[in-house]
Amino acid sequence: MDEARISRRRFSPRLWLAGGWLLLALLAAILAPLIVPQDPLAQDLMLERLPPFWLDGAEPGYWLGTDSLGRDLLSRLIFGGRIAFIVAFAAAASACIIGSALGLIAGYFGGWADRVISRIVDVWMAFPPVLFAILLVAVLGTGLSSVIIAIAVIDWTRFCRVIRAEAMSQARMDYVESARIAGYGRIGIMLREVLPNVLPSVVALLSLEMGIAVIVEAILSFVNLSVSSDDPTWGGIIAEGRLSIHQAWWVLVFPLITLILTVLSFSQFGEGLKTRFDPVLR
Repeated sequence: MDEARISRRRFSPRLWLAGGWLLLALLAAILAPLIVPQDPLAQDLMLERLPPFWLDGAEPGYWLGTDSLGRDLLSRLIFGGRIAFIVAFAAAASACIIGSALGLIAGYFGGWADRVISRIVDVWMAFPPVLFAILLVAVLGTGLSSVIIAIAVIDWTRFCRVIRAEAMSQARMDYVESARIAGYGRIGIMLREVLPNVLPSVVALLSLEMGIAVIVEAILSFVNLSVSSDDPTWGGIIAEGRLSIHQAWWVLVFPLITLILTVLSFSQFGEGLKTRFDPVLR
């Protein structure tokens, strides 16, 4: 592959577009109390189902319109992003740490460690993930911490299986044998030699898992099993919009677009980072 093609892969438009959207959404979520045009919880039935600013009947200050209770849709979407990103980062990081550590141990050491961990993964993955998440949240109780724990408990297996396969492949490489001949211990080789070479896969999976966590949180909030119903969440807004799709389509469409863009951006950003930091391309 020539230098120009390597450069294009490293600086692909999808990486920058996805990263740009995620950065914009993250900044909006962090600065939400300072930038939202209206109180996301304030209700005014005199302002119910106002259309977006470009349609007839819009009111100044309500850029994306209002819902059936007169609450500003844009403000609720921005505050809903705070919940989405907290769940994405916390749940994905927890699942990544647990799954990657177990996958690295199983793939590099093999033997009884691999057999035990692989059997646990097989049993864990026999449960439908969304139903398992709903069951866990129902047992733990609704709330942000319960959602994070449920996603981490379910999705660590995704990291474990992929990192195990990567570690098994890397363990057969010549550089591992050279390190062994040089006198490094098995744990030292795993951490110094194998781990850096599986990191691109970890990064891609971590970004993908963040998108999955956003979807799961949206599903749980859609069925009112996430945070308090008073707090705006993307899934909760979608549930509200579904009931008034014929009178106020924007209440359903805008959170769906926001959710889809965020999930796709996490996926594309992870793939772009994997390409950027792939040891072969470096």
